[in-house]
Amino acid sequence: MKRFFSNINFSIGLGLSGVVLTLALLSLFWTPYHPDKMYPQDRLQGPSLEHVMGTDQYGRDIFSRVMAGAVNSIVVGLVTVSLGLTLGVVLGLVSAYYGKFADEAIMRFSDFLFAFPAVLTAILITSILGPSMINAMLAIGIFYIPIFARLTRATARSVWEREFIVAARIGGVGELAITWRHVLPNILSPLLIQATIQFAVAILAEAGLSYLGLGTQPPHASWGRMLNEAQTFMTINSWMAIFPGLAIAWAVLGFNLLGDGLRDTLDPRMVKIR
Repeated sequence: MKRFFSNINFSIGLGLSGVVLTLALLSLFWTPYHPDKMYPQDRLQGPSLEHVMGTDQYGRDIFSRVMAGAVNSIVVGLVTVSLGLTLGVVLGLVSAYYGKFADEAIMRFSDFLFAFPAVLTAILITSILGPSMINAMLAIGIFYIPIFARLTRATARSVWEREFIVAARIGGVGELAITWRHVLPNILSPLLIQATIQFAVAILAEAGLSYLGLGTQPPHASWGRMLNEAQTFMTINSWMAIFPGLAIAWAVLGFNLLGDGLRDTLDPRMVKIR
């Protein structure tokens, strides 16, 4: 733990992301006002003691909606990264172990998925299934599969060539047991680092899709959707755009710094020789 917290990126990233997680958890039990309840008499107010971040065009408390929007961002990040990580690791391990035809087929499949950016995939999926947060998560998660598959393949192939794998085979250990006991534990560090970084990208992607109307649908709170609604009132009440934008920047910066800190600490190539 001393090594982790001696890294400035990890410490700052943990603090920033911790604030986001705390707000998200707190909003499940308490918010200053109901995030979706309208108060027409309080519409378009600036920051005050009553409304810390002001109100939107319907009189809804912006701080309460930012807190509720943090839940959506965390859920999207967890689901999309879990989807991409699970399927990507399985495909990467199969590609690294079997090689030849399986390797070629999986890598070409990854190239095919890479040819369609997440936004275009989301547009395709939502045009068929309709815009929703679930479909947006599906689109982002599919985009993550080749990222984790390629990383798993590259790291697993190097592990399969190590001496302790040969020793395990000589000792009569089965291939599945070797994969579970030896290969996976030795590739967890780069996967964890990549997952943390992609978590930040998922938050940004969800905000972008919601801004385009393809993600979380009203009246549910979403940082991207809040920016979309705020653009009409920029000259009247710029706070409507400033606070959701700061929330997105805060979360993305926090998880990116956390990922960088994990990389600096867990990757032996990044450790300084003293």
